[in-house]
Amino acid sequence: MATGKFVLDKGRTGKFRFNLLSTNGRVVATSEAYDSKAAALKGIASVQKLAADARVIDNTVATAAPAKTTAKTTAKKTTAKKAAAPRKAAARTAAPRKATPRKATAKKA
Repeated sequence: MATGKFVLDKGRTGKFRFNLLSTNGRVVATSEAYDSKAAALKGIASVQKLAADARVIDNTVATAAPAKTTAKTTAKKTTAKKAAAPRKAAARTAAPRKATPRKATAKKA
C-alpha cells in the first residue's frame, strides 16, 4: 500500500519546516517554523500520532437561517434597480472626450 511521506527541510532563515506529501507528491500540509531539528521531528511525531484518529469539524455550515424576503422589500429592491438604470445608460452614452493638441517645443541649438 502506497503511503504519504514527511519531508524535513531547513529554510534560508535557519529554521526547520516539514511538509506532508501525498502519494502523488503533492503537498498536503506544511508545518510551522521550528528553531531546531529535534523540535521539527517532534512535530512530525505529533502529527503522525494525532492525525490518525482526528475528527473533522466543518465550520462552513451556515448556522443562521437566511432572512425572509417580503413583498414589500422585494418591491423596494426592484424600484431601486429601475431608478438606477437610466443613470448607468447615460454614463455609457456620454460624448467621448476631445484630444487636446500637444504644444510644440522649441529645439535647443
